[in-house]
Amino acid sequence: MENNYSHHQTTFQRILFCTDLSENADFAFSFALDAAKRQPGSELYILHIIPESEAQFWKTYVYEVEDVDNKAKHDLDERIERAYLSISPKDVNIKTEYRIGKDWQEILDFAHQKQIDLIVMGRQGSGTLQKALFGNVTEKVARKAECAVLIVPLSYQKRTDPEL
Repeated sequence: MENNYSHHQTTFQRILFCTDLSENADFAFSFALDAAKRQPGSELYILHIIPESEAQFWKTYVYEVEDVDNKAKHDLDERIERAYLSISPKDVNIKTEYRIGKDWQEILDFAHQKQIDLIVMGRQGSGTLQKALFGNVTEKVARKAECAVLIVPLSYQKRTDPEL
């Protein structure tokens, strides 16, 4: 039987990994890193969105702390370094970006601005609260993205790692 489609080799040159710094995001990172390693010269963006309401809350709550924005950025940088950069080969071109705003909209805007070829993100479990917090973001990004989207469920980790 003959295929009615031509073989199209994927050449993901600009890969966007979205992280909420969760266990699921940490697991999904290996997929983004794998995609970047397969394309020498590609760019891998690590994007973390800080919800605007949360950013405003912390700014007003900790007004007495000097330089709260720099401290928050430093803490984020350390977390990104520990979770992702420290395990990445030095020859992979990785750029870290932070945005403040509505998570799914910021992801889509960033992907459009940088002409991203592939978005990689984790998907939480099926609990109501988890779906409200992250599942909804994943769903909106998958539906509205102008590029390929790889969604990695945490349950897949349990299938691939017999120790879990």
